[in-house]
Parts: sequence; C-alpha cells; structure tokens
Amino acid sequence: MSAPIVIAGAGVGGLTAALSLARAGRRALVLERAAKIEEVGAGFQIAPNAGRVLAGLGLEPMLAAAALEPQAINIRRGRDGAVLARLDLSGARERWGAPFRVFHRADLQQILLQGALAEELVEIRTGARVGDFEDRSGVVSLRVHTSGGLEQIDASGLVGADGQRSAVRAHLHRTERDAPIYSGATAWRALVPAELAPAPLRAQESNLWLSPGAHVVHYPLRDGSIINVVVIVEEPPRQQDGASILSLDGPSLARELDRLRSAPMLRELVEAGAVWRHWPLFARPPLKSWSRGAVTLLGDAAHPMMPFLAQGAAQAIEDADALGRAFTQFGATAETAFAAYERARIARASQVVRASRRQGEYFHMGGPAAFARDLAIRALGGRGMLARNAWLYR
Repeated sequence: MSAPIVIAGAGVGGLTAALSLARAGRRALVLERAAKIEEVGAGFQIAPNAGRVLAGLGLEPMLAAAALEPQAINIRRGRDGAVLARLDLSGARERWGAPFRVFHRADLQQILLQGALAEELVEIRTGARVGDFEDRSGVVSLRVHTSGGLEQIDASGLVGADGQRSAVRAHLHRTERDAPIYSGATAWRALVPAELAPAPLRAQESNLWLSPGAHVVHYPLRDGSIINVVVIVEEPPRQQDGASILSLDGPSLARELDRLRSAPMLRELVEAGAVWRHWPLFARPPLKSWSRGAVTLLGDAAHPMMPFLAQGAAQAIEDADALGRAFTQFGATAETAFAAYERARIARASQVVRASRRQGEYFHMGGPAAFARDLAIRALGGRGMLARNAWLYR
C-alpha cells in the first residue's frame, strides 16, 4: 500500500482536507498534537462558498441539523444602535447554492471528525506532533513526537494545516521575518445566555456594530439559547508581569470599552458575558509560495487573515477542496498536485487576505470618514451591501 499523505492538524482545514483527499482516492493520515480533538467556546460563520464544499462532501444532513441559519445581518451604528442597513440572507441558497450558517465550533469540528472517521482511507492520530522533516525524491520522512517517544513516518506528501503558528511553515521558511506580528487589534470573545441579552438582540439574526477603532459581531448559536459575541478593539499589547491577560468579566470589559460610548443595549450585552477570553490578533507576511516539493500549507498556515470578513475557516475549506481536486485532475505525485493546488488557490486566498484587512479599516473609521461611510451604507441598503461581497460567495 502506498504511503499516506500526512496532514498536520485536525482543525477545520485539516479534517476537510482529509475528506477531500479520500474522495480523490488518496490515503490521508491526520496527526493532531492535542490528546483529544475538541474545540471550546465561540462560533464559526460559514458562508455559501464554504457551505457548498461541505455539502459536496456528503455532510449536508449533519450540517443542517447542527447549524443555525441567520435570516439577516443588521449593520448598526455603535453609539446609538441605529440600523444603517439590513441584509436579507433568506435568498442565499437560491443565489449561491448554500445558505449562510453559524455553528458552535465544537459542533462543526465534530461533524468533520465523524465524516473523516467514516472514510476507510482516513486515519487520525492524536497526541502526535510533527517535528522536522525531509523531502527526499517524493518521500517525506517525518519525525513525530508522541507520548511513547519519537517516531519516524514516511509519507508521500505533507500538508501543514496546523494553524497560524504552523510548525510546518516554520520549517519551510526559517526566517524571523516570517514570525507572527501583533496586528494592533484584540478580539474579546464570550458566549452569552440568550435570556441575559437585551430582548431585541435575541432574534435569529447577526448584528454588526461599528465604532471608531472597534466593532462588535454577535449571532445566536444552536437553538438560539446562546449568543456568540466578539468584540474587536484596537489596543496596545496587554502585558501583566510578562504574561498576556487571559480574561475579564463582563462589567470589567464594559468599563474598558466606555471610551467607545456605545449604545446602552450593546453595553448591556457585553456586561452579560460572564467570561471574556482575550485573543490578540496576529498577522504574518504573505508568502510567495506555499509549497516546496511534496510539502505544502493550507488554511491559516498558508494565509492567516484578519477575521473581518469571517472567511478564515471558509478559505481553509476552499483550500481543502482545491487540494482534492488537484489530485483528481493532476496528481500522479504529491509534488505535481501541490503545485496545481497552489496555482488554483494562491491568488484568491491572497485577495481575501487583503480584503479582510481593508474591511477592518472600513469598520473602524472615526470622525468625518465614519460619517461618510454610514451615509454610503444607508444609500446602498441591504441589497447593495450584500452585493459588495458577492465575489466571495460565488
């Protein structure tokens, strides 16, 4: 039997890649450094461009059962809550072939895990961290750290799907100039019981609040009993005795955000969060190439992006789909398939990275620029605002 393609990382991108490779008739061995595959807290927004891929992998029944489909996105002015535009999402399936969906991270990862475990060509090992590796004429020799010690595994290819601080990327690009850099913004995340949220914010809709130097996104999850809230604010790095501050309670975060002069309803939502987790947002320099021989990168390992377009997971899913297609169409060897995969994906992923960064600048405008932006949003209306991002979903 031929050597498998090893995938480093069992996140959304890695598991989707394993499914896509199996559909292309390739063996995949997923190595996950954690002892157990599980996600905690927070939510994922899965736009139609990624939803079509997941449905094509046979996951639609499980996706439909676990997801919540927001009926609209309300763009609000942060200081008073005024709705600048309401984006109707009800026609997404007819227009783009899949709805907008939101998932609890743990639910989506379990769907992908179950799908991967059902494939005979997929094997998943936990407690296994990829160390260094060598690519010798199409055979990648990996040194893998496990609880039982160091193992050597020979693979026909290696896919680094191990996140923004990818060990595979670090081994491919050994330069300090490629190190993650703090973006100047932090995400504070919390899950709020719906009964503690202001009544107008409990609807099955997403909300986006715009403030100078900050924005807030929130949407219901599962059966609407909880609300996923993300506050992204521009701020210096937080240090306390040399360590990052990891959490705040709701009233403490609300006091810190007093400078934003937010609407009372938004402040009430923030105060309702029992524990707000601190997630500094990091960027990395763009890569000219993701692949070298029989080794390539996928998702955040290849193209980490700011979360302002909610496309990080979606682009990893698109990567995984393109990877499987490359093996189907061109893949006599991993080297050939990886080169084709990169050609198919690098321009679009880079475009989304740039657009995400620009979207953050747009969200965080202040003064006259923010006034002009709000007038433009009102003039475009929900239909026009949705059309602005149609290139993402097609």
